[in-house]
Amino acid sequence: MKPFSVKDISIFSKALLFLGLLIVQSMPLYMNISFPMEFWIKQIFMYVLWISVFYLTYKIIIPTLLFQGKNGFFFIAICILIVSVFYISVTFNLLINLDAILNQHFKISKKDNLQGALISNLSEIIITLLIVGASTVISVAKKLQVETQVRQNLEKEKVTSELSFLKSQINPHFFFNILNSIYALAGTENQPAREAIYTLSHMMRYVLYDTKNNLTTLSKEIGFVEDYLKLMELRITDKVQVIFEKPTSIKDVEVAPMLFLPFIENAYKHGISGIYPSYIYIGIEQSEKFLQIEVRNSIFENQTLSKEESNGIGLINTRRRLDLIYPDKYELSTNEDTLQMEYTVILKLQIS
Repeated sequence: MKPFSVKDISIFSKALLFLGLLIVQSMPLYMNISFPMEFWIKQIFMYVLWISVFYLTYKIIIPTLLFQGKNGFFFIAICILIVSVFYISVTFNLLINLDAILNQHFKISKKDNLQGALISNLSEIIITLLIVGASTVISVAKKLQVETQVRQNLEKEKVTSELSFLKSQINPHFFFNILNSIYALAGTENQPAREAIYTLSHMMRYVLYDTKNNLTTLSKEIGFVEDYLKLMELRITDKVQVIFEKPTSIKDVEVAPMLFLPFIENAYKHGISGIYPSYIYIGIEQSEKFLQIEVRNSIFENQTLSKEESNGIGLINTRRRLDLIYPDKYELSTNEDTLQMEYTVILKLQIS
């Protein structure tokens, strides 16, 4: 069911107010008492006058005074409005000679007439106050709803633009490295180069089409990782051992696209050597409520920079994306073990 818009709520509130006011003005019909025509003319007149008071407050007084911070002038304007309604009501009574007609119709004494006039005037002032109050409440509520909607739209646009910017930072860097590897290979063995180009095109299709939204499926993300690992085989030697473990049975939950890539890319960037034996371990685990990826890679004595600092924009952008997409629903830890000569990144996501 489509939720009520700000406009729908405003119209519904006004309709309820005007209906309630109409019922109040029509209540004498249920008293089994005959009233003169002038009385009903006054009732209709006051109904129209109160609706005018509502819109005068709603459209002019509140926007130009209350919403502009002129609270003192707003209070003075409301007082003048109430006094004006009282004056107009009394003037209209004199114009149609309502008091005399009612006295004659109901044979009311002068004392009872004064008491009835006082009650009538007091009730009109109270209704006027209620109309002004209702107009203020509806107007303020509408303003707050509009501001909330605008703020939510701005936040959504901000998140979308930030995500697009962050992904645009990662993707060109990734493709630049891969295309360099394919370029170096193309001049020696055509068949491996063709397979690499095919794999890359498959990955580009995923990046360009399957990541248009901020979420993709876990199976597609794992497939993207496998394509990446296949391409990386072109640039590593036999001294590098790569282990990739994934769930045997994947429950296709939604995840942020290319979320695992910075960790894996960082492992290839800093965890392999052309001289020393090295390794990269990538493990993805899935449970009912959590999804975890663990990436471990070897480090070397001549590496002095911290992995957190040396991987460029990768982990920084990934943390930012996690804050935007999974606020308070993720744990990201890194550890550099100089004794075991191993660097570890673990990301744990809450997926339910």
